[in-house]
Amino acid sequence: MAMLYIALPLAGLFLGWMIRWLYARFQLTAAEQKAARITQEAVKQAEAQKREILLEAKDQLIRERNQQERDTRERRAEIQRYERRLVQKEENLDKKVETLEKQEEALAERNKVIGSKEEFLSGQEERYRKELERISGLSPEDAKALIIQGLENEARHDAQVLLNKIELEAQTGAEKRTRDILVTTMQRLAADVTAEGTVTSVSLPGDEMKGRIIGREGRNIRTLETLTGVDVIIDDTPEAVVISCFDPVRREIARVSLERLIADGRIHPARIEEVVQKVSREISQRIYEEGEKVVFDIGLHNMNPELIRALGRLHFRTSYGQNVLSHSKEVAVIAGMLAAEIGANRDLAKRGALLHDIGKGIETDSDQNHAEVGMELARKLGEDPRVVNAIGSHHADVEPICIESVLCQIADAISAARPGARRETLDNYVKRLENLENIAESFSGVDKAYAIQAGRELRIIVNNEKVSDEDAKDLCKSIAKKIETDMRYPGRIKVTIIRETRIVEYAR
Repeated sequence: MAMLYIALPLAGLFLGWMIRWLYARFQLTAAEQKAARITQEAVKQAEAQKREILLEAKDQLIRERNQQERDTRERRAEIQRYERRLVQKEENLDKKVETLEKQEEALAERNKVIGSKEEFLSGQEERYRKELERISGLSPEDAKALIIQGLENEARHDAQVLLNKIELEAQTGAEKRTRDILVTTMQRLAADVTAEGTVTSVSLPGDEMKGRIIGREGRNIRTLETLTGVDVIIDDTPEAVVISCFDPVRREIARVSLERLIADGRIHPARIEEVVQKVSREISQRIYEEGEKVVFDIGLHNMNPELIRALGRLHFRTSYGQNVLSHSKEVAVIAGMLAAEIGANRDLAKRGALLHDIGKGIETDSDQNHAEVGMELARKLGEDPRVVNAIGSHHADVEPICIESVLCQIADAISAARPGARRETLDNYVKRLENLENIAESFSGVDKAYAIQAGRELRIIVNNEKVSDEDAKDLCKSIAKKIETDMRYPGRIKVTIIRETRIVEYAR
């Protein structure tokens, strides 16, 4: 039994080992068969790829051979074209060579003929020259001198004719150029018009303030008039007093002082003196600032302070209602424009033009006019002699010595004479407007006439039953012609005729 127990496990082990061995043997056999199949398939695939590669190589070789054959044929065709072209060029060259040879033969023959003709002409020229010398009795040198003199006289005559033509064109062109320069300058200028008078009105908070201004026994008003040098007019005008003085600076000092006294309410001689002194200092400073401002605006430098102060005083002066400082600035601008147009010295022209009325800003007891006074001041303060001449010659008191002085005269005339620069008196202004309307209303068919835009336009309403459209055109021309004949006015006046038909009905 014990052996049996031992033999049975051993038999089991051996049996298990045999089974595993057989299974391993079976797997090995299966693997060998699979490897053999794989090897056969690989060999078949390799042979198939080999055949494909060989076929592709043959196809590539055939394609390359075909391409080479095509390239060869194309090169052969191109070479043939080149050969034909060369042959054609050789033929053309042979023809040209043949033509040139014929032309050379013809040219040689022509040279022979020309040579023989030149010999003949030389002999004829010598014979004619001797004959001319015999007939004229002149030597060759005398004949040359005579011909040269004739040509010189003819050239001088032609030059004189050309010179006269150039001078005439220059005169005509200069006149046109001058008009163009003046018109361009005036069109570029845009200046304000400042109109002032010799009286100033001061508003009052109430009529009871008039008594306080007069003061006890008139001491307040006398103090104010004595300190400022003005006339204070107190009349029946409600809530207003009038300050009258021909010196605009004193009038301005009085106006500002009176306004401050009214606002302060303390009106007595001591206070009046204090306020007038303070305002005088302020106005003096303002005068210098106004002069300095206009010098800066014009773009001038190195101006003497005394000249600047005299310029500032022009801010408070008027001439025919035109502010003198504004006028001087305007003249400087115009003179600078003119100088730029013709190539003159702009700074010199502007300086002389700005200072041309400087004499009006100088307080003096001399009997000289403002041009002479201004000229003396500018000379004393070391201004350029041309600037001094421009100041003195702007009213033709002295002869101008440079083009800038002439430009100053022109600019002054433009600024003073342009329409609207200087104020007409009220009576003349109203009378001119009435004359315009009366001229229009004197024509038959005119119902009403209105002068508008300060007399620069006349609008006329006509009766549509008496005046037709065609008649209106003739009527407008006739009125404009009569205005030109009967009146004197600056600029031009636009005449407008209005003819209309109005029909009114009411729907009820």
